[in-house]
Amino acid sequence: MADLERPKIKVGFIPIIDCAAIVLAEELGAYERQGLEVEIRREVSWANVRDKLALGVLDASHILAPLPLALTLGIDSVSVPMINAMTLEVNGNALTLSQSLWREMEDVAPQFVGAQLANERAPLDARAVAAVVAKRAASGAPPLVLASVFPYSVQNYMLRLWLSSGGLDPDRDVRLTVVPPPHTVAYLSGGVIDGYCVGEPWNQQSEALGIGRIALTGPDIWKGMPEKVLGTTEAWAERHPNTLKALIKALIEACLWLDEPTNRAEAARILSSPRYLNTPAEVMSRTLDLPGFHVFQRDAANFPWRSHADWFLAQMVRWKQAPTDIDITATADRVYRTDLYRAAAREMNVACPDVDRLPPGGHGEPLVPAGDDKSSIAAAAGVVRGSH
Repeated sequence: MADLERPKIKVGFIPIIDCAAIVLAEELGAYERQGLEVEIRREVSWANVRDKLALGVLDASHILAPLPLALTLGIDSVSVPMINAMTLEVNGNALTLSQSLWREMEDVAPQFVGAQLANERAPLDARAVAAVVAKRAASGAPPLVLASVFPYSVQNYMLRLWLSSGGLDPDRDVRLTVVPPPHTVAYLSGGVIDGYCVGEPWNQQSEALGIGRIALTGPDIWKGMPEKVLGTTEAWAERHPNTLKALIKALIEACLWLDEPTNRAEAARILSSPRYLNTPAEVMSRTLDLPGFHVFQRDAANFPWRSHADWFLAQMVRWKQAPTDIDITATADRVYRTDLYRAAAREMNVACPDVDRLPPGGHGEPLVPAGDDKSSIAAAAGVVRGSH
């Protein structure tokens, strides 16, 4: 197909720290250096991003790592072939629970919250929540309501894995719901939900306001979990290969800048702007300054590993979001475009892996257990490190 280039493009983002590359590429002039005129657009929800990409209102966007896979498979409400051209960050998520839920856990399961009380960075044992669930069920009280940001998200899978590590069935024992990232703090404050799993800074914001407490972080489940990616439709990528390559190169430049520790304070200041995350810079710095918690480029963080896609697709099957007969390998190969990233990285003199996949467990990810016993996940994968 002819290369019908359109250097003026619209790129979306949701206000979370892992949108940083989208924002900093503009602030640092990286788009302009690649010959692009980019309008970055703040969006309100992942459903909004999905729909605008599908309709062509956005040319590309910061998007949840599993979502292009779901859209390509046609298992979401929108069906459109999508690609992941690069990963924008690994790590950066956390699970926050309300202060009232913490009081319930301390009352009914003090033996399981002790480690967290003694060391605030220790992951909370999910059996503490399981004890509250059992007490509520016995008394006829309403179930706990826990939120992630979208059904096809690392946050949803992270939350499910953690609940399973405490012997809970996420589809039966609690009520799972979806809340857009910028609304999570308000929903927790208003008592609409009892907790949420989301990217920063919304966990740090709840703690700063005294509304909630962080129970565990993404690295407690999988150190190096891919978070957001650069998504676009397969059709747009085919029509505009040079524009897409230039966009990838601009974002690689921003990611390299973001991984320099001396730049984190400036990144926090820029991201705190009302135009972007509209959150105090000191809250942003609390999470950006955590060693290894936000990784934007180093250790091949930008590489769209097809083995990451394999894991996400296995989760979709595991939680009955996708049929068991999907072709995981073919879907991963179609959506996670290692070839496009390698071509751009080569022009940036940035090293990237020579292989597209690591064997199962090669990224340190929890293995997906066989069978239908959801409670077996903890034993099979050692999900929450140090909690048992």
